[in-house]
Amino acid sequence: MSEVMSFDQLTEKEKMQRFMERIEAGEKIEAEDWMPDEYRLTLIKLISMHGISEIMGALPEKEWVPKAPSLKRKLGIMAKVQDEMGHGQLLLRVTEDLMKPLGKTREDIMNDLFSGDLKFHNVFHMEAPSWADAGIIGWLVDGAAIITQTNMLDASYGPYARALKRICAEEVFHAQHGESIILALAEGTEEQKQMLQVALDRWWEALLMFFGPGDSSTTGTSKQDITIKYQIRTKTNEELRQDFFSKYIPRVLSLGLTLPDDTMHYDEKQELWIYKQPDWNRFKQIIKNNGPKSKDRLELRKVTYHTNKWVHEALSNS
Repeated sequence: MSEVMSFDQLTEKEKMQRFMERIEAGEKIEAEDWMPDEYRLTLIKLISMHGISEIMGALPEKEWVPKAPSLKRKLGIMAKVQDEMGHGQLLLRVTEDLMKPLGKTREDIMNDLFSGDLKFHNVFHMEAPSWADAGIIGWLVDGAAIITQTNMLDASYGPYARALKRICAEEVFHAQHGESIILALAEGTEEQKQMLQVALDRWWEALLMFFGPGDSSTTGTSKQDITIKYQIRTKTNEELRQDFFSKYIPRVLSLGLTLPDDTMHYDEKQELWIYKQPDWNRFKQIIKNNGPKSKDRLELRKVTYHTNKWVHEALSNS
């Protein structure tokens, strides 16, 4: 009790100093611990966006459940969709604990999604018109997610770090599922190979955008620096994108696929991949729900949420 009283008597500056000392010492911050508003709000924005993106990310693959080319593929993509929804629910529970001191609930998260205040990942606004798209999502989109999420496995916020350990383990299987689809198509008929190339071309810009703009000069902000400051993650957007290139470009090329960027190459002197920047103005429009499938997927999520709201209410009152 005396420790609590002594902490309460500290100034905000002293509390902040102790908080940063805990983070720098590698301690995990828990939901009931004191934290600065900037840290709490950064976590709420990051984890709610991650959770909603897991749920919205299941929708393009859900479209392929009834159209998968075999029973084995159907079972595989059904299991993946189920996992993604589970990840979303887990992350939204983590977010809810952070929101309680602010008097907010899961209902507020969903209302923010429907109003456009809560964004979801740019890749899940895109179309998936062929079976090759389902493969690209599993292999490269989930591969990009693994790179991003493993960078936060030691995040300073304990509940998020623990949730990510389970999520990343399952995402590895998702990436293998996608790779299996890609390999089958790459070793298939000329028509299948062409379908795969078209899908890669379609997704390339969205994959570049996956990690976000490279630095604050692009957006006029330094949000990524806040997550590094509080040791939620350790690498910048551009460092993560470079990791993605190093891991996946050799694999893509080994399949006989062509990158839709004739400027792309590895600069040995700089030890960097040089590439054509995507259209970041288009990125801003996509995450404002002006992407190819934004309206359709948001409407489906909204209808599903309101149709099944009685289940949420029944469970919360039981």
